[in-house]
Formats: sequence, structure tokens, C-alpha cells
Amino acid sequence: MLRYHDEEWGVPTHDERTLFEFLALEAAQAGLSWRTILHKREAFIRAFDGFHPEQVALLGEAHVERMLQDPGIVRNRLKLKAIVHNAQRFLEVQREFSSFDAYLWGFFGGALPRPAVLTEDMVPATTPESDTLSADLKRRGFKFVGSTIVYAYMQSVGLVNDHVTGCFRAP
Repeated sequence: MLRYHDEEWGVPTHDERTLFEFLALEAAQAGLSWRTILHKREAFIRAFDGFHPEQVALLGEAHVERMLQDPGIVRNRLKLKAIVHNAQRFLEVQREFSSFDAYLWGFFGGALPRPAVLTEDMVPATTPESDTLSADLKRRGFKFVGSTIVYAYMQSVGLVNDHVTGCFRAP
């Protein structure tokens, strides 16, 4: 958890594979703890061909059935199928905007502002921006992209920086 916090969470990323990986992991996390997902991350990476969206988009029912036997990942059929489905939608967004990065980071004009002082009790579960992005992703056919999941995604890829004041990662 500490390494993830120190090296990845809230750090702006523009890498397409990483943007898809975090979208997939946030979907898998729905209703579970992030700690659980981080402990299963390496197994998820193996199960989903390194989270390369063009490869994940091609995974069929037989692959999903094999993944359901893998105790290293979250074995939830709906979530696993949603990740494959979302890879297909991810590729559609890439085609439309030239990259998912351009879509995501251009959605609000870049990273969102934050208060000068931020404490843990000030960090929201959703924002108007996550509501807007969630609605657009749903309109495009993505699954497991409710506003709470989307806000966590926005945090993970650095679209918002919710590192609390005093943390070395806080701006």
C-alpha cells in the first residue's frame, strides 16, 4: 500500500496501458477494499494479458471461464466480463479521440484544482466532475463506472491530487 501511495496514486499518468489497467482495477474493486485489489494486482496483470486493451478486448468466454478458476484474482463473472467489455469501449474512445489520454485529460481541461489545504475528512467520494465523467462513460457503454468508482479512478491516475496537506505528494 505504501509503495502504491508513494509511487503511483495521484501521480498524473498519460500511458494508455496504465490508464486502462487502473480503469479495470477500479471496476474489480467495486464493493471490495483497495488493499485486496493491490494484493491481487499481479495475478490480474497475468490474467488480463498485461492490461493491453487491444488484447483484453479480444478475450472470449473461454478465457473468462478460466479466469473464474484463478484464486489469485477477484472471481466475479460480471466484473471480469465488464473489464473485457470496457477494453472494447476503451478502444472506441481511442479511435474517436486519438487516445484515451486525450479524452480523459481533455475532458476537464487537465488536472482539476484542489483546495490550498486538504485534510482526510475533506476528500469526497464523488464530485460534479466524477458525476459528469461517469455519465459520459456510461453513455459510451462502459460498465462499473459509477461516480464513486470514477472518482477513485480520477485519483489513481492523477486527474485529481487528493494527497493531504503535509504528504510529500501533495502539491
